[in-house]
Amino acid sequence: MEFGLTDEQRAIRDTVRDFVRKELTPREPAVLARDRRGEPGLTRDELTALQAKARGFGFWGLSTPEEYGGMDLDAVTQALIHTELGRTYVPFTFGGEADNILYEANDAQRAEYLLPTIEGDRISCFAITEPGAGSDAANIRLAARRDGDDWLLSGEKTFITGGNDADFAIVIALTDPAAGARGGSTAFLVDRSMGWRSSPIVTMGPAEPASLFFDQVRVPSSHVLGEVGQGWQLAMRWIGRGRYLIPARAVGIAERALSMAVEYANTRETFGAPIAANQAIQWMIADSELELEAARLLVLRAAWLVDSGADARHAASMAKLSGATMVNRVIDRVLQVHGGMGYTRELPIERWYREVRLFRIFEGTDEMQRLILARDLLRGYTKVGLG
Repeated sequence: MEFGLTDEQRAIRDTVRDFVRKELTPREPAVLARDRRGEPGLTRDELTALQAKARGFGFWGLSTPEEYGGMDLDAVTQALIHTELGRTYVPFTFGGEADNILYEANDAQRAEYLLPTIEGDRISCFAITEPGAGSDAANIRLAARRDGDDWLLSGEKTFITGGNDADFAIVIALTDPAAGARGGSTAFLVDRSMGWRSSPIVTMGPAEPASLFFDQVRVPSSHVLGEVGQGWQLAMRWIGRGRYLIPARAVGIAERALSMAVEYANTRETFGAPIAANQAIQWMIADSELELEAARLLVLRAAWLVDSGADARHAASMAKLSGATMVNRVIDRVLQVHGGMGYTRELPIERWYREVRLFRIFEGTDEMQRLILARDLLRGYTKVGLG
């Protein structure tokens, strides 16, 4: 079994690492200061400028097909990049990306939505979660009913990432209540100018999702994404894509935080000796390293399965569950190693503490991942062991 990276993967990883060190890490003090004031870590203009700088040396559209000007990178390389970005708490993402299901757009929709989104001229959000349909996504109630050649959308979506900034939403709506969400939902491309409004939701972390409100919002039939009744399949494809990238970023966060704990343990003295001499500290560091490396391998295996063309859903669920729980435990230990200083807002540890708690909730809670893993084994969809 080969665990080594290709020369290209290593070069890309090192380029991103250098970009993080030179362009993002120097911004960290300002990001912490803004966090203390309740402000975003980067303004929209700052993010756009950084993305343009990265585009200048070829980093644009990591997963975007080459025909649209992207890099079309393999899954393992994308996972490596997300790990490197996780090592800084500056909220940066490379530009040139669009929701994976937007590629189902027809020619007119590509010109109006897909291409401007890739270029950064338009901002999208994906809207499926509702007040009564979180983990139980099949329980969506936002309705779309025909009115001549149009559809009228009524209902609410909640906890929508990017919903406050988006100028259009990919909305999964119920078009055939009798068939239920799995057979009777449809994806719509809905401009904000059509009449929906958003309201920010204040959270314990830096994320600020939105609630979206639709009151008889009129949407032309030409704005159906894919086919009528195909909404569930598109939604599951959208959700599934992130399940190995989220824990990849968790690995990067844990790497940086654990490195801080090691350095602090070797320099902080109590009772005349570094706290690293204490077995309690050593065990926290050892457990963190063990769990971090286990999560890394699960992430890379899931990405490798994606690249091999195999069904990676089970492996991605294992990676998501492992990475999300691991990073929460590691940050908790790192805060404990730092003692009172870890609890202050002078260091990024408490910020991470708030941020990574979300990893166990969004894009599939811990409980849903466990349900998937158990179901796959009990119903014979997968077998115990790598074979």
